[in-house]
Amino acid sequence: MNTHTLLLFSATVLPLVCTPGPDILFIASQAMSGGTRAGLRATTGVLCGYGVHSLLVALGLAAVVAASPVLFEVIRWVGITYLVYLASKMIRAALRSGDLVVPRGQVANQLYKGFLTSLLNPKGMMVYVAILPQFMDRHGGNATLQAVVLSAVFMFWCAVVYASLCLALGRVGRRRLSDTRRRVIDGSAGGMVLIAAGFMALVRQ
Repeated sequence: MNTHTLLLFSATVLPLVCTPGPDILFIASQAMSGGTRAGLRATTGVLCGYGVHSLLVALGLAAVVAASPVLFEVIRWVGITYLVYLASKMIRAALRSGDLVVPRGQVANQLYKGFLTSLLNPKGMMVYVAILPQFMDRHGGNATLQAVVLSAVFMFWCAVVYASLCLALGRVGRRRLSDTRRRVIDGSAGGMVLIAAGFMALVRQ
């Protein structure tokens, strides 16, 4: 698997990782209410949940997709459609006013709760089912190994973004993200996701 593919995959999933959703809101709430350590425990749980997704993809879906050009194309366009839908939601959110409110309140056993949050998170499932297979080269070697590498890249960016969030919010502990900052984040992320969808529609393996 070449560096260009890994960079393109990173550019596609990084805006998704940064987009506020169940995982990032849960981690933020724990970091603000329980400090950096609580946030990092929640982050570890979230990464464990994604590890289960990675295992399922590596054992089954990767091989099936690699062996079926038709299924590959179906999944490719499902992924593209999802990215366009997600980008439109973020851009619409950027046009609306209002601060982003992060739920406050520390829960017991952040590791377990974080695990369940990511395991059942539709956004995470979509990355593995509809996006990750599109960056696999059907003629480029072991499909399982490619799936493992791409999964590791996704989890790496999750770890970097979520850990950075814990370090920041564990010290600051603010409850709201201002309207202007939220609009900039949503608009920028939406644009990046839309560009990634365009690349995926134009580039064929």
